[in-house]
Amino acid sequence: MSALGTLAGAAVSGIWKLAAIVLAAALLVVASSTATGWWLAAGDRDAARAELVREQGVGAALRAAISEQNRAIDGMAKATLAAQERGAAAQAAAAAKGKKYDAALVQIASARANTCDEAMPAVRLLLEGMR
Repeated sequence: MSALGTLAGAAVSGIWKLAAIVLAAALLVVASSTATGWWLAAGDRDAARAELVREQGVGAALRAAISEQNRAIDGMAKATLAAQERGAAAQAAAAAKGKKYDAALVQIASARANTCDEAMPAVRLLLEGMR
């Protein structure tokens, strides 16, 4: 039995060695495919990060453009308000001058002149009323 035991021991040892070699090969295949997957994922991650940086730059440029537009709109609103105030002041001044002109015209409404010399007192009165 000693020879049979030795033969059986050698067979079992060979099976274990063969199984170890097969398992080592399978482990090598799995490890290399995993490493390849990690390498591809790292490349995709780097590309995604680069795209993110580009998009962040575009976003920052858009935010700056929007801020500039908002400042321009605020400036236009202030300019419009100032123009409206100037327009209202001009209308008020024109109305006041119109009232002065109307009052001066009332003063000289009955004046009649055929010559310049006869018209000059009425013109002088009109000009004094317009001051």
